Amino acid sequence: MRAPGPGRDQFARYFRQQGELAGPELFLDGISGVEALRLASQAGDSRPQGGEAPSPLPLRQAPSDPSPAPASSPDYESLRAQALACTRCDLSRTRKQVVFSDGNPAARLMVVGEAPGAREDETGKAFVGPAGKLLDLLLATVGLARETSAYICNVLKCRPPGNRNPLPGEIEACTPILKRQIELISPDALLAVGAFSAQFLTGREAPIGTLRGEVYSYHGVPLVVTYHPAALLRNGSLTRSTWDDLQLLRQVMDGA
Repeated sequence: MRAPGPGRDQFARYFRQQGELAGPELFLDGISGVEALRLASQAGDSRPQGGEAPSPLPLRQAPSDPSPAPASSPDYESLRAQALACTRCDLSRTRKQVVFSDGNPAARLMVVGEAPGAREDETGKAFVGPAGKLLDLLLATVGLARETSAYICNVLKCRPPGNRNPLPGEIEACTPILKRQIELISPDALLAVGAFSAQFLTGREAPIGTLRGEVYSYHGVPLVVTYHPAALLRNGSLTRSTWDDLQLLRQVMDGA
């Protein structure tokens, strides 16, 4: 009989305090994916026992002569309308909805994933499926939340059929929209999650295990690379590396 899985507080504390719990296999090798998602949805509601929650990162300070917030600016609304009506590739024929973004457009962090999944295609919001729940927990471990301090989008704005990998032509079709999206959000830092996002933003055709672990610059914006949350749900051994990447991101943002 398998030993009982870790409690909710232990699960959250694992991400918040590296090495406090034994062995990297504790994350998913010791519990089911369903249980992990249940814990992920709950862990953010309470502070773990025996450790302090990370302090929230401060929001951007308003400039002395502030311009309109990105979400309310004509340029942002124009770009969003352009994306919602896009027919640049064949994904426009199979999608249910264009998935432009989720989170706070005035956030300091911009998270860039790979492509929408089934839940995102249904809702029109980025990262709302199982991987999105885990992403929320991961961000919370370094004092970030999509509602206040993270803006989330994908390289592709439409779901590839069957959740297959993005094709080169599809990435090329979406590139102008993503580039302009980054310009308008103007984040303090970028977090690329997944191989396609990492390769696109770094400009390097290398495995994500090779790309992660250092800070890049995307047109002057600090960029950190890590594994996609869906990869963690499949392979718990990636948890330790993801923790390290999040600590690197926090260091970058503390210095921004």
